[in-house]
Amino acid sequence: MPAVDDELEVFLASLERCSLSAVQDEWRKRWGTPPTLRSVRLMRHLVAWRLQTELYGDLSVVDRRHLKSTATPVIQALREGSRVAREYQGIVYEVVAEARGFRYRDRTYRSLSAIAREITGVRWNGPRFFGLRPGGGRGAS
Repeated sequence: MPAVDDELEVFLASLERCSLSAVQDEWRKRWGTPPTLRSVRLMRHLVAWRLQTELYGDLSVVDRRHLKSTATPVIQALREGSRVAREYQGIVYEVVAEARGFRYRDRTYRSLSAIAREITGVRWNGPRFFGLRPGGGRGAS
């Protein structure tokens, strides 16, 4: 299959120079109506993935299940009375989990995200902001 591999590589390299409309046209030619995406980069990746799955086969059910299970971050559950704290711009903010939400500065909020927004002034994923989910917490101030 080396000739097929080479042809695919050449075609995929040619996609890098294509506009969004050209990539969508290529999709239309091969598979019908293209996804409604505005990202040419993502469309290029989707075309490449579809072509590679046609040539080499798709992921097995076991592989899909494994990828799905590892891609979903686990959020630590907070029991009533649990406290979480975060230092942000030199100030330590503390939140207490309650039965109906989270207490911060003598007020109850429905979510940690609402509290993170109150603290920072911008939208944040609350569990990430308080370090309960990967990708945020302590180093992201």
